[in-house]
Amino acid sequence: MSVELIRGISNIRPRHQNCVIAIGNFDGVHLGHQALLKKTREIAQAAGLPACVMTFEPHPAEFFLKEKAAPRLMRLREKYQALAEAGMDRVIVLHFDAELANLSAEDFIQHILVDQLKAHQVVVGEDFRFGQKRSGDTALLKSVTTFKTTTVPAIMWDGQRISSSRVREALARGDHALVERLLGGPYTLRGRVVHGHARGRIMGFPTANIYLHRALTSVQGVYAVRMHGVTNRGLPGVANVGTRPTVGGTRTLLEVHLFDFNQDIYGRYVCVEFCKKLRDERRFDHIDLLKEQIFKDAEQARNYFIGES
Repeated sequence: MSVELIRGISNIRPRHQNCVIAIGNFDGVHLGHQALLKKTREIAQAAGLPACVMTFEPHPAEFFLKEKAAPRLMRLREKYQALAEAGMDRVIVLHFDAELANLSAEDFIQHILVDQLKAHQVVVGEDFRFGQKRSGDTALLKSVTTFKTTTVPAIMWDGQRISSSRVREALARGDHALVERLLGGPYTLRGRVVHGHARGRIMGFPTANIYLHRALTSVQGVYAVRMHGVTNRGLPGVANVGTRPTVGGTRTLLEVHLFDFNQDIYGRYVCVEFCKKLRDERRFDHIDLLKEQIFKDAEQARNYFIGES
């Protein structure tokens, strides 16, 4: 089923009005987000209306904090795909700029939710804040008479609220078991396989190179991974996420060496599942030392998959 993507307020048309709409950043689409989206879908189905989601690009933290913002878990394309998989009918992306940041909570409600969308019902998390200086809250939304507001309580795990920041912290520690519990599945990165400099092939480790289109990532280092989107099953391998300091790299790249695989997959859009962190990325004084370490990384990753089977 095709999920409509609407970029910007100016592209909202009369046919997009009268919907049930979830609002949030939805970075990572973790179990808390999934509960909110499930409630949105249920309300929309009961009312016979489209289930929509409104999110923001760039992430508001990136607008306010610039380079000091924490790395996001998903870029927009990945988020759109996850929201589509969650059963949303439409995804509305508002450009988060100075104009939107300075819009009062009351004006956000009137101009966007009432005038533009004529929202039937709004669904948000119980701690949702919006508008200039985060002055708006769920109490303000519930005071509006032109639409109904439903709040969804936070989902807890091990006594703590599930949040995007908690997922990032678990990824930074390499705690992928916790990551899976918070997300409801493994952490993944998606992208298109592009041509590289063939350094891996020269060293006997050909890699599928995937540009991540972001300066910072929530994962850094060497991992045991599975790649999806090439065959009908996930292919095991070893991956490096980083700038490749030993060879003077500067751009963040995901390089995946697939075990016992030698097919041309250039141009393929793939999904890489992160299974276990093996080590941090580091600079080696000589390329031979890097090659020696890559052999060790590959053996460790192979042993991980053998132990899992």
